[in-house]
Amino acid sequence: MAQRGTLRIYLGAAPGVGKTHAMLSEGHRRAERGTDVVVGYVETYSRPRTEAQLHGLEVVPRRAAGGPGAGEMDTAAVLSRAPSVALVDELAHHNAPGAPNDKRWQDVEQLLDAGIDVVSTLNIQHLESLGDVVESVIGIRERETVPDEVVRRAEQVELVDMTPQALRRRLAHGNIHSPDRLDAALSDYYRPGNLTALRELALLWTADRADEYLQQYRTEHSIRRTWRARERIVIGLTGGPEGRTLIRRAARLAAKASGGELLAVCVARADGLTVTSPGELEVQRSLVEQLGGTFHQVVGDDVPQALLDFARGVNATQIVLGSSRRRPWQYVFGPGVGATVAGESGPDLDVHIVTHEEAAKGRGLPLVGGRGLRRGRLVGGWLTALAAPLLLTTLLIGLDPAVGLTNTVLLFLAVSVAAGFTGGVLPALTSAALCSVLLHYYFTEPVRTWRIDDLQDVVTLISFFAASAAVGLVVDLALRRARQAARLRAESQVLAMLAGGVLRGDDSLEALLERVRETFGMEAAALLERRADHGPWSCVAGVGLPRHGRPLASPEDGETDMPVGDHMMLVLCGRLLPAADRRVLAAFAAQAVGVLDRQRLRHEAGEARRLAEGNRIRTALLAAVSHDLRTPLAAIKAAVTSLRSTDVAWSPEDEAELLEAIEDGADRLDHLVGNLLDMSRLQTGTVTPLIRRTNLDEVVPRALGGVPEDSVCLEIPESLALVAVDPGLLERSVANIVENAVKYSPPGERVKVSASRLRDRVELRVTDRGPGVPDSHKERIFEPFQRHGDAPRGAGVGLGLAVARGFAEAMGGSLEAEDTPGGGMTMVLTLPVADPARARTTTEPPAKVSL
Repeated sequence: MAQRGTLRIYLGAAPGVGKTHAMLSEGHRRAERGTDVVVGYVETYSRPRTEAQLHGLEVVPRRAAGGPGAGEMDTAAVLSRAPSVALVDELAHHNAPGAPNDKRWQDVEQLLDAGIDVVSTLNIQHLESLGDVVESVIGIRERETVPDEVVRRAEQVELVDMTPQALRRRLAHGNIHSPDRLDAALSDYYRPGNLTALRELALLWTADRADEYLQQYRTEHSIRRTWRARERIVIGLTGGPEGRTLIRRAARLAAKASGGELLAVCVARADGLTVTSPGELEVQRSLVEQLGGTFHQVVGDDVPQALLDFARGVNATQIVLGSSRRRPWQYVFGPGVGATVAGESGPDLDVHIVTHEEAAKGRGLPLVGGRGLRRGRLVGGWLTALAAPLLLTTLLIGLDPAVGLTNTVLLFLAVSVAAGFTGGVLPALTSAALCSVLLHYYFTEPVRTWRIDDLQDVVTLISFFAASAAVGLVVDLALRRARQAARLRAESQVLAMLAGGVLRGDDSLEALLERVRETFGMEAAALLERRADHGPWSCVAGVGLPRHGRPLASPEDGETDMPVGDHMMLVLCGRLLPAADRRVLAAFAAQAVGVLDRQRLRHEAGEARRLAEGNRIRTALLAAVSHDLRTPLAAIKAAVTSLRSTDVAWSPEDEAELLEAIEDGADRLDHLVGNLLDMSRLQTGTVTPLIRRTNLDEVVPRALGGVPEDSVCLEIPESLALVAVDPGLLERSVANIVENAVKYSPPGERVKVSASRLRDRVELRVTDRGPGVPDSHKERIFEPFQRHGDAPRGAGVGLGLAVARGFAEAMGGSLEAEDTPGGGMTMVLTLPVADPARARTTTEPPAKVSL
């Protein structure tokens, strides 16, 4: 297979900037270097300079006038010529009816697939993604568009730029439009405002494309140093109250740098123990997106390094951080995130430290204590902290003093450790303080006084208290981590279940709401929707019944609500949900809205398919009936007019011939109208078969009345099992099948109609020796208004087989097409046996009846 060709596009803001001139100039340059270059299509618009540039380049003739796609690029001729480079103007052009492809970019794709390099032109307003923007600028919706993906796949996109003033001067000099169109063009499309807006769109789109190339180059060459190609401002967020101030400050910085990007990032520690507020962080995310930025979340234990890695990864030029909320004494533990980032950012990354109201007010200590412990364990911890030191003191006082201070300290330390492991940090600290007091008073010389004479005893008491407090803090930290891990594990299981539902395509909204209700232990759950910002709420779906007995009809009816966008709300009734659970609830809400959207899209797609099918049938009906209905009518009218004419004396033989023509035309009309009515009944589902036991050798001969004599060979055994069918529908089906077979059979070849029993079914086979149908088209011949191959006009509207299959399926049977051995096609009509238990099998040869 040939290697795919490359695409180069000259992009312009408006017609007349010089795209075609640049494309032809490149063609001349390549031709001078020995490259095989042809002009596939160029539109000169009678511009002398453009026409002059065509001299010296081979031009492939366009499609011939008068034929399909007249005047368009002859893609087949270009492919046959097989040049190295093809110049194709106006990539977004819509081809004329009859051309092989609807759009010129599809022609270009064919050339690229054949290994031909293509140079083309495009105006920015023809990009599909910019349709709404362009319409708001120029007031016209562009109909000729190119998918953005086609343009982004181009190896090179070069901007052909020109100022609005220069372009208007070129227009005024008559280099773009003829003089009679100048005033209208200058006052309409080529207004300075329009041209400036289109030029900005072109510049920004090209800048984005250049940025993609730059990022790709930096990635391929592992470049981490910042290149100040564009202002990118990264905001470091913690979820604290200062975040909104930082976002607005960074947005003002980005606004000053035209085209600047805003990226907010929150660094979460790997252990999940950050003290960020999920609710506040969600508010900040919304604010960033409202200001045109993007929100990102990364995981890293070293927050300053994670921030710098992210900033360098996106080629950021500035970082905005808030002043530390640490109190002055807390700096003894380190310089803080802001100072570390500023010190390690280097000369290529500016760091802004923004002051705010929360600066130096402290973050607050993490909540410690027994949170997360069972009540019995807390009680045991406090009993150990208060009672155990007193019991141990009583026991040691009664023992020999030879135990010694060291062993006594170790025993009291064991008590404090036990209190910490049982009840957490607060019982541990309380036990450490009580043990310290008892050690000092009863066991430190001089005993039973508060005085300490030996400095070593002071060190011992301080070390004891510090060790006891440390054990308590470690236990509390372990409990918090275990609690966090359990919550994350539960959340991951729920999210995995949701993701599995998405992958499986679960579309039951009620089942999802029931899962929400069970997961959070609620009484009821409902998804609400409103049409306008301040309109009334309506319940889309709901499960469960609240204790007040009324279904959830508004957010006020429940205790917990989760908005999704402006017009959707998931409401729960039963209890107030903790803030920690709202993250999972948000995932459920998004999934519920996604399920609802999929249901509505499926319904709309079904409606669209139904309407499209109806439109296709109506179009095909008009196309077919316009000829097939008028032909017999014309013959009837001509015969009647001739008979009524008084100018000619018709002989009896002539009159009989004219009457026969009238009868033939009426029969054709009756057959056509019958098929149309049958298809209408099938389309509307009003076919109600009257099933009864039927003998095929009674129905099939009656169905052959519409074909010439001696054109069918009938082979139906007399002892064949009865079938359960509607005789009228069966006769109509067989008649259509046989008439179709006779129509396509060669002269002198008879159609064979045979029947046999296969288990609980009977097969009626209609075999012809006609041209046959390829396997890929066998199903299409059963669609309404389909005529295979070169069937002549007047050979029917293509409803016969569609009606035959519809009637067969209505009776519980089927109709399929098979190849006839030796050439031709066999229609297999399968029907159910009327009484399989009592139906007899036979080996007698079938009787042959020739019609």
